[in-house]
Amino acid sequence: MKPLQKSIHWSLGIAVITLVLAAIFSVISTFILSGVTWAIGMGIVFIIVFLGVFFDTIGVAATAADEKPFHAMASERLHGAKHAVLITRNADKFANFCNDVIGDISGIISGTASAYVVLQLSLQLGYNDTSYQQFAISILFTSVVAALTVGGKAVGKTLAIHYSTPIIYQVGRLLYILEVRLKIKVFSATNGKTKKKDKLTRK
Repeated sequence: MKPLQKSIHWSLGIAVITLVLAAIFSVISTFILSGVTWAIGMGIVFIIVFLGVFFDTIGVAATAADEKPFHAMASERLHGAKHAVLITRNADKFANFCNDVIGDISGIISGTASAYVVLQLSLQLGYNDTSYQQFAISILFTSVVAALTVGGKAVGKTLAIHYSTPIIYQVGRLLYILEVRLKIKVFSATNGKTKKKDKLTRK
């Protein structure tokens, strides 16, 4: 029952985090898109798509990475190595946040932003809401965004599997900088130690 209870607690917590982040990102994207031209809006959509692909790549790399190389790096006192160890030990939660939370939010917001871009472009070209031209533009732009998202994630997954160690190490370095300079702690070191002790106890 303990794994189930932990899963329920994590699911509820991540649901609340998703709700808050989705609201924040929606407000920010709406504020940025309001008043901009369709060309700038298109650029913003592509940036959102890139962010989704980027975090999806990191999430896959976390599940594919092995913990051992980071222990060797930590013994050499390389900054970020300990954080990389924590990422691999919490790969399920880390991947869930990167792939599902950030990835799904990016997909939803990119869809909303795409609709805004199509509307702006149609108005500039003089097409009304029910015209076949706007319908064609909507299908074309949505298809391009979908193709970039799926194709980008496919490339990202390949890179994540083959270069999981350097990718996660760079993420670990970023978490180290956040913790040291900005005092933002993402992982607790006790989680990793507790898991290690549990494995030894079971043996």
